[in-house]
Amino acid sequence: MASNAALKTEAQTCYHCGDKCVDEVVMAHAKSFCCTGCKNVYELLEENNLCTYYTLDSNPGINGKREVNDARFAYLDDPGVEAQLINFKNESICKVTFYTPQMHCSSCIWLLENLYKLNPGVAETTVNFLRKEVSLTFSHQKTSLREVVQLLSRIGYEPAITLADTDGKKEKKRNFTLVYKLGVAGFCFGNVMLLAFPDYFAMGEEVQRDYGKFFGYLSILLSLPVLLYSAKGFFQAAWQGLRQRMVNIDLPIATGLVALFLTSIYQIITGTGPGYLDSFTGLVFFMLIGKYFQQKTYDTLSFDRDYTSYFPVAVTLLKEDGEEESVPVRNLQVGNRIRIRNQELIPADAMLLRGTAMIDYSFVSGESEPVEKVVGEVIYAGGRQMGESVELEVVKEVSQGYLTQLWNNSVFSKSEEHSMSTYANEAGKWFIIVTLIVAAGSLAYWVPRDMTMAMRAFTSVLIIACPCALSLSTPFVHGNTLRIFGKNKFFLKNTAVVETLARIDTIVFDKTGTLTEPSAAELSYKGKKLSPAQEQSIKSVLRHSTHPLSQRIFQGIAGATAEVSDFEEYAGKGVAGEANGMFVRAGSAAYLGVKADDVQDALKTRVYVSIDGVVLGFYTFQNVYRGGLQEVLQSLGADKIAVLSGDNNHEEARLRELLGTEAELNFNQSPVQKLEYIKQLKNQGRNVLMVGDGLNDAGALKQSDAGIALTNSVTNFSPSCDAILDASSFSRLSKFLAFSKKSMNIILASFAVSLVYNAVGLTLAVQGLFTPIISAILMPISSISVILFATISVRLAAKKAGL
Repeated sequence: MASNAALKTEAQTCYHCGDKCVDEVVMAHAKSFCCTGCKNVYELLEENNLCTYYTLDSNPGINGKREVNDARFAYLDDPGVEAQLINFKNESICKVTFYTPQMHCSSCIWLLENLYKLNPGVAETTVNFLRKEVSLTFSHQKTSLREVVQLLSRIGYEPAITLADTDGKKEKKRNFTLVYKLGVAGFCFGNVMLLAFPDYFAMGEEVQRDYGKFFGYLSILLSLPVLLYSAKGFFQAAWQGLRQRMVNIDLPIATGLVALFLTSIYQIITGTGPGYLDSFTGLVFFMLIGKYFQQKTYDTLSFDRDYTSYFPVAVTLLKEDGEEESVPVRNLQVGNRIRIRNQELIPADAMLLRGTAMIDYSFVSGESEPVEKVVGEVIYAGGRQMGESVELEVVKEVSQGYLTQLWNNSVFSKSEEHSMSTYANEAGKWFIIVTLIVAAGSLAYWVPRDMTMAMRAFTSVLIIACPCALSLSTPFVHGNTLRIFGKNKFFLKNTAVVETLARIDTIVFDKTGTLTEPSAAELSYKGKKLSPAQEQSIKSVLRHSTHPLSQRIFQGIAGATAEVSDFEEYAGKGVAGEANGMFVRAGSAAYLGVKADDVQDALKTRVYVSIDGVVLGFYTFQNVYRGGLQEVLQSLGADKIAVLSGDNNHEEARLRELLGTEAELNFNQSPVQKLEYIKQLKNQGRNVLMVGDGLNDAGALKQSDAGIALTNSVTNFSPSCDAILDASSFSRLSKFLAFSKKSMNIILASFAVSLVYNAVGLTLAVQGLFTPIISAILMPISSISVILFATISVRLAAKKAGL
């Protein structure tokens, strides 16, 4: 092993960060480092067998010359600061998300995802490269938040923690790198064109003789910042693709830029011509304009997605007068008091004020064992209440980004390949390969005939070919589709759901609360007369349930409520609990052990009630089916429609009338039987859509190819669903499915537009009819045309579809 002595040198580069060792070189492990900071990071990685970091990219590290002062992070030991930064904490783990602006390549991702090898207390790391965010799960019994931040800082990825992070108001960090590159390229392009004016206007041999050489070298000097800074991203992306044995869009661009620059240098130095540096700098400038336009458009779509993807989850807000009101979660403010019922999701960090909280954090941590919370404790967003309803006070603003992250948790994701995305990637790869072959062929053809024409044709082909239009089609069509769905109160988990909905050929409905409208049902009671205390007990127990029938009875019984203990809710069966010293059970006939009448009204549903083991009677619902249901069902166009109902078959005749004789009806279905039925359909090769309304359907929603949770004013949000449909938009369900298919046709049409453009462009470029700078202008125009085509087509299709 070499010594660690510092030696003066200017020739060597740092093995870790790639900087020149100008002042000193620190030798260690037969490698040179520019400072002890880089050496220490290397030794840390080597001790933990993480030197694969250096094989993914050359010199991937961050410069370590700035010393890490661990005392700077002492404030992270403060419980108040920690509480503001963490997303979730229980007895064993902590979850936190940091913004790390130093992240720049695949090596960074690899190293951050292997942090657990550097600190055994870190359990899991997830990296969002586009947002430059790293989400960590660590054991606070083995390590602390401060130690985690210190580790990130030592390896060169110090989180950007600001006052906004600790006061609950996070500001989006803006990256101006592309703007700076565009500014440098524009300045250099303008000046190189100015120096090339004598050539443009053929000002004669005298100007060329006296100033041509000087102007040429000055143009080279102006072009170097464009080559080394503005165009750096194209070269890096092309090289990364080659290292990973992939052909990407930046490879032909980088090849064309190198060809232009080297040819220009040769002509200027040898005096055989003025070169093409005006075309080179202009090419980079116009391509960066195209990239900037794409980025701004993506940002706009992302903003719209973030805004419209607010869950249409209504939470029960408690007013000062004791009245309850359903409000969207996005309207919650710090200090609001809310009621969370059994199986409802907690939308924001809140303090328990009243009730017994048994919180299921499996949605967040994967732990399925409910955790008991006492009055005064903070309950984190993402937990689910198990048992009686509880009253909470919001202590932190609702983070829709965090709720979306939970919704997209890998635990609830459905692994499948999406044909359109795969097709776009495959088509793009072969398009680039063909482009390189055409460029090489045009060069070989023109070199013996006209060297100037050869360079023009070669670079024009490489630049004008635009496979990016293929890759832009899918996200822009889907992004606009999601925005249109959101405006119509149909909220999709992500863009992949659009493709899944387009392939649906079988639709399965839950009945109660999905095909029927519980809030509009006429309620009546039959049986022994109930005393005021008994009615209050029944109302109190049903208040804690999210089932639509329970809520309808709760609203139908007048009066106040009493305290409830030992509340339980059994999916597909009923509820139980104790109030006023009475043990109340309510649910199906089978749940209460009642033998139902052989003949029942075909349009009525019963909920039986018992107190202290004695069945007193039942509540009858005059079932009201959703408006326009028959028209919706007839226009769905699915190969197969089925209904899964937990009720008995007394409504079979009415459902046959609505659905037709070919529909498959299944009654007395438990949640497990619903799940098994969906599984059978999938085993038959069918693409299944399940539409349900809550707890009873959670398994079926997850098992299906696409699960839609239907919600009224208060929802029982299911993480297993792929979309949430507001009940007021149920009549548009067939339009949503038809529009999903239409969006896939628009993607194919945008592919065709891109291919026609490239076919024409390549034909003219091969003939040398385009100069490189004209090609550079046309390239972003092609991308813009595809974006505009996708956006306008989706909006016109939506207008035609009535969305």
